Amino acid sequence: MYDHILPPITQTLGALTKILGKAEAHCEARKIDPVALLQFRLFPDMFPLTRQVQLTCDFAARLPPRLCGDDLPAFPDTETSFAELQARVAAAQAFVATYGRERFAGSEDRQITIKMRGTEMTMTGLQFATQYALPQVYFHMTTSYNILRHNGVELGKRDYMGA
Repeated sequence: MYDHILPPITQTLGALTKILGKAEAHCEARKIDPVALLQFRLFPDMFPLTRQVQLTCDFAARLPPRLCGDDLPAFPDTETSFAELQARVAAAQAFVATYGRERFAGSEDRQITIKMRGTEMTMTGLQFATQYALPQVYFHMTTSYNILRHNGVELGKRDYMGA
């Protein structure tokens, strides 16, 4: 499970750091108020960039402790700048890095129950990781990327992949 969880979320968080850096440089070079990008949303009923980044971090950082039966980390949603979002990503990266391979022994069979829109769902660790948590990480990362790309930040697949 370690090999299927830690490298992908580590790579995704690293890529997120880089694309946020490019977004900040884009704003500086073009004299754009960063708030314009930080609060941009692709559609009125979608979250803005800031919240997409927060959720990418949340799903990535909460995946290992759920699989390992630990308490979930809490990150207050107070970020209002690129620097604060970078710190959020760094905190998620540091937290995830505390999980060693041995912690994941048997986690694929652990029963995990989550509340989703008032309903409890129970699944195995493997199902939780592959059918719920990782897709959430990728969805919010992709939406962050798309918001920035839509607004002219020069990004490509290599940036998204963390190459």
